[in-house]
Amino acid sequence: MDILESYRNIIQSILTVYAAIPISNGEIDNYTVFDTKQDHYMVMNVGWDGYRRAYGCVLHLDIKGEKIWIEQNMTEMRIAEKLVEQGVPKEDIILGFQAPEMREYTDYGVA
Repeated sequence: MDILESYRNIIQSILTVYAAIPISNGEIDNYTVFDTKQDHYMVMNVGWDGYRRAYGCVLHLDIKGEKIWIEQNMTEMRIAEKLVEQGVPKEDIILGFQAPEMREYTDYGVA
């Protein structure tokens, strides 16, 4: 299996497990959105918590140039650590939510 296919499988597996965790308050659904042609992967929350609308992307990962970009993480899960546990080298993980000039100070790739 090539590296891109491996990264796609790892990302989809991690996000699918996360999306299966029920949300305890309100009537909010978690679901995954996988675009394997353009390599965009997300977990969305959609529903209602009482009178408050819940809608948004809580996790967003992309694959760009054989690197995994973490674009958004609004969860308590340490997604970069999960990726490393699954065999992704730290230099292949880019913290896209970090300012480019700050990435060199992380343990992960710089782009």
